[in-house]
Amino acid sequence: MSLFENAPDRTLPEVSRSADDTRLLPFLSVATVFVSALLLFLIQPMFAKMVLPKLGGAPSVWSVAMVFFQAVLLAGYAYAHLLGRLFGPQRAGLVHLLLLAVTAMTLPIAIAPNWGVPPADGTALWLFGLFAASIGLPFFALSASAPLLQSWFAGSGHRDADNPYVLYAASNLGSFAALFAYPAVVEPLLALNMQASIWSFGFAVLALLVTAVAFVLGRGNGAVKVTPTPETSVVSVADRLQWIALAAIPSGLVIAVTAHLTTDVAAAPFLWVIPLALYLFTFVVVFRDRPWISHATVVRLVPFAVAPLAISLVGAKVFWVTTIVLHLVVFTLLALLCHGELYARRPHPQRLTEFFLCTSFGGVLGGAFAGLLAPQLFSGNYEYPILIALALLALPGIFAGGARQTLITALPWLAVAIALAMVWYVTQLQLPASFELSFSALLVLLAAGMIFLRQRPVSFAGLAVTGLMLTTFWRPGMAPIETARSFFGVHTVVDLADGRARLLYHGNTMHGAERLRNDDGTPVVGTPQPQSYYYPGSPLAEGVAAARSARSSFERVAVVGLGTGTLACLRRGAENWTFFEIDPEVIRIASNPTFFTFLSRCAPKAGLVLGDARLTLQASLDRYDLIVLDAFSSDSIPVHLLTREAIAGYVSRLTTHGVILVHISNRHLDLAPIMANIAQSQGLIALFKEGHPAGDVMTTLRTASRVVMLARTPEDAGEAARHWAAMSPDSASALWTDDYSNLLGPMLRAKFGS
Repeated sequence: MSLFENAPDRTLPEVSRSADDTRLLPFLSVATVFVSALLLFLIQPMFAKMVLPKLGGAPSVWSVAMVFFQAVLLAGYAYAHLLGRLFGPQRAGLVHLLLLAVTAMTLPIAIAPNWGVPPADGTALWLFGLFAASIGLPFFALSASAPLLQSWFAGSGHRDADNPYVLYAASNLGSFAALFAYPAVVEPLLALNMQASIWSFGFAVLALLVTAVAFVLGRGNGAVKVTPTPETSVVSVADRLQWIALAAIPSGLVIAVTAHLTTDVAAAPFLWVIPLALYLFTFVVVFRDRPWISHATVVRLVPFAVAPLAISLVGAKVFWVTTIVLHLVVFTLLALLCHGELYARRPHPQRLTEFFLCTSFGGVLGGAFAGLLAPQLFSGNYEYPILIALALLALPGIFAGGARQTLITALPWLAVAIALAMVWYVTQLQLPASFELSFSALLVLLAAGMIFLRQRPVSFAGLAVTGLMLTTFWRPGMAPIETARSFFGVHTVVDLADGRARLLYHGNTMHGAERLRNDDGTPVVGTPQPQSYYYPGSPLAEGVAAARSARSSFERVAVVGLGTGTLACLRRGAENWTFFEIDPEVIRIASNPTFFTFLSRCAPKAGLVLGDARLTLQASLDRYDLIVLDAFSSDSIPVHLLTREAIAGYVSRLTTHGVILVHISNRHLDLAPIMANIAQSQGLIALFKEGHPAGDVMTTLRTASRVVMLARTPEDAGEAARHWAAMSPDSASALWTDDYSNLLGPMLRAKFGS
């Protein structure tokens, strides 16, 4: 048995059926549920993409969006539950058709007017309100359709009405189809305004299908009262709590794993929808009388997937595709585990809407924990390993001897995990260089132990939690100084173990480094030398020098993205530099000389403007000789800063001979052709330079980089016009606009070449 044991037998009794079975009803019900789910899960990535420019392209936009969707889903299920209690299918159908008609008057989908710049504090709440005002009613109407149709079918008297849960699988199949179609077909081929128009047409089709279902039900003998046996009609508080818990864990996991994966790639719909599609697909797999994958098979596979993940949660950047696949496999198996247990505890069809109401409430709880509460409680993405550990509680046998015995058995493992984590955290500055190898050996032993003890659930879970704790806090060869979390991500200030340098990480990507000691061990004094992407001779340093050489000096410079403030040390003389940064935590860290001294020593009077640079820079009354676009979200680049309209706005803030430097370094995306096409659309020349410093980054503190310079004439580009590569438009790449962008192409090009 598992955490959710002692479940009563849910064998469904026979229902009394109508004498007039309607052949069309199953087909119409399935089609209507499918279309409803298709529309419901097309609106999610479509509208989230619409609002990304307002929130700086932050991955947290999707986390908040998911919580909103789950909350409205709960409201829709409550409405369906109430409607089913008050009316039969015919009257309920009329009420629902009225709701659909009112909703149709709010179409097409668009951002609600009068929503300006998001506040510096309370961004998540502001975004929640924006979603509610813009798509709250359409999403509510759609979310109620599936449970309503299932309850109508359950009471129709049809010969298959005793198991309406198959319609739930059809609903999730529609959801899965939508989430597959969006990144593969919709986003690459259609602009946002066209997407909204086609979606409105689909909504009209749904209204016709709901009308047809109501008409077919009206031709029959109406709803037939389902008469459950006394055993199946009883639902205890424990049953409801089990439904809620088993729904909450995967719901939180889908947000946590999405945030973990998208932080280092891009806040892009096609990356958002993969975990969500897998989440929904698990319902399709197990919400059947004969699941596609048996529950016993899932239980056997879980240890073999969780073991390698538990000892490698930090992930290897070199093998990022393998790492992503591993995370998705573990997430899918854990979701199958929880949803398999959930389906095994399904109630009689008479309790169907109540069942969905409880599971939806669990979804809201899990989503709120991962998307809203965890960012306030934790300085890192700790909700992810916590939810993995909670999912393991659903393994059969965890609570076979009772909760008390399980706790007693698990305590030694928890004590070992906490002790190891504390020893590492306290002694990390004094650990010898050989510790990294010893630590890796320990993790391999943990993985072997997990596989060996896979048939002893408590011991397996204890070892898994130990591995998760160690790898969550482990940064090889580094000592954490400060960890801060904001709406825009997790920032970690660390010192190298030998004390040579201090680094700033956003997610798993280094965003700046300052040398603290020279090679001979003496402290660095005076003006700090730029490191990482900005070292002397780097493309960024060359680009700034080349632009300066064309006019002897700059009067004003704008930098989009602050990081550690390293670029400030490329300032010369009395030049006036202003930094535009969306994340208040980044400003706090870079401005504090106890962390980094680039700003305080190189540009103490530099302007620091908080807010999305596309809005704040274009609102500036100043004109700039140089604009540097150096905005990152971990290793991703906010798409809305690189569209045709965005670049046109930056050009409008340039002086007559001003230039733009665009830092496009990225492990996963090749953005150079995109920039070439945008340059052509604005009548600019585009020059490209790539730098590959020799040596290991942790030794040299120098990072490879790719930079594009945009200028009106070769003369404005200075020395870069002669030494950088001229870029030509790429006919194979589409022009990015505010209405259209496609990250899948640049990702495939970066991985496999042109």
